[in-house]
Amino acid sequence: MYLNVIDHAGIEHKVEALEGWRVMEIIRDWGLGVKAECGGACACATCHIYVDQEWQDLLVPPTDEEIDKLDEAAFVEANSRLSCQILMRREFSGLRVRMAPGSEPT
Repeated sequence: MYLNVIDHAGIEHKVEALEGWRVMEIIRDWGLGVKAECGGACACATCHIYVDQEWQDLLVPPTDEEIDKLDEAAFVEANSRLSCQILMRREFSGLRVRMAPGSEPT
């Protein structure tokens, strides 16, 4: 199972993903640079990503809590999600995401 991540420099990485892990954890553990200040508690918007169009309808829809947090993020687009709120499943293998501005670690 794998995840495709386009980092802040525009470089695409194909990384191994584990079922049940948050996309944010996978990005962080592969050292691809994600701020994720709250550690995955949906208490900030610093793990903001963009999900490729073809994957949007396949993912579990965002909760009201996630939508409220995205309202606090900069550069929100229709395909914006918080990477801490997407749990990897077998059917998500190949998921392609792009890191959003403002999610860079400092």
